[in-house]
Amino acid sequence: MKNLILIVALVFISFGCQSQTTPKNEQEKSEIKPSKNEDGEWDITVLDSQFDYFLNAIAKPMNQYSEPYLKSKNAILVSEWNSYYFSGRYRNIVESSIEYDPRENYGLKFEYKLYQVFVFVNWKYKLRLNGLSGSDAFLR
Repeated sequence: MKNLILIVALVFISFGCQSQTTPKNEQEKSEIKPSKNEDGEWDITVLDSQFDYFLNAIAKPMNQYSEPYLKSKNAILVSEWNSYYFSGRYRNIVESSIEYDPRENYGLKFEYKLYQVFVFVNWKYKLRLNGLSGSDAFLR
């Protein structure tokens, strides 16, 4: 009886220790995509619980930015972010790529929120992004 229990335990342990037989599909890349909310406005979801605090208490107000300014900054920052993602740099911070089309009219709220995502990453993780404006890059 002891031998039977030992054999069954060894079988379960050996199956439990086997490596994954199907490798992760390289085409299954994590990606942040803009989506429209119930009101038909573009929105982006940030899963970090401190982002809302940052947006309400630390970030500069939306009226300090113009939409064309944010659109040009976001195009640069998304490009920089995606280059970090695809090169594997800062893997512990940059965990997904961002799908962003600078020709799309996302609206001021979306452009502001996306820009603040980059400012937030700089503020929380101290990841220096070259596309940030000087005052936002040193926001503490």
